[in-house]
Amino acid sequence: APAGAASPTQPFVSAQVQPAPAAPVVPAPSSDRPIGPPRVRDYAPIPELRDIFFDFGKETIRPGDAKILAANAAWLRAHPDYLLLIEGHSDNRGATDGKNRSNLDLGERRAQAAMNHVVALGVDPNRITILSYGEERPQCTEESERCWSRNRRSRFRVKPP
Repeated sequence: APAGAASPTQPFVSAQVQPAPAAPVVPAPSSDRPIGPPRVRDYAPIPELRDIFFDFGKETIRPGDAKILAANAAWLRAHPDYLLLIEGHSDNRGATDGKNRSNLDLGERRAQAAMNHVVALGVDPNRITILSYGEERPQCTEESERCWSRNRRSRFRVKPP
C-alpha cells in the first residue's frame, strides 16, 4: 500500500504535519492597574456607598441590607472606573489567637458575601478586592449588643480612577 494509505490494521495517517497550537497571548499589565495587593490607603469611604451589617456569627445578607447592596451596585455600575475594596469586620466576641482565626475568617466570609451580591447585580468582579480585619478595627468599643452590632459589618471603599 502507498505511504499514508489506510490498511485493515492501521488507521489512515495524514502526511501533513499539523502546526503546534499557538501559545496563549497574555496581555501586558495595564499601567493604570497596580500589580499585587491594593494599597488600602488609596481607598476611601464615600457617602454614596453604605455599609451593611450582619447578625452575630453569620455572613448571611439580611433583606434590608440587600436593598443597600442594590443601591451600592447601581452606583458602582454608573461609575465603572472606580475600584472597590470591601472590608469584612466582626465584633470582639470570638477568638483570633493561635489556631482559631474565627473572627478573621468570619470577616472574610462577610466581605465575600457582599462581593457575591454586588457581582450578581452586575458589578465587574475584576474591580473588587476583599479584605478582612476581623475584630481589629471596631467602629464602637463599648461592651453591649448595640455596639457589637455596629462592628459586624462590611464596609465599602473606593479608589477613584
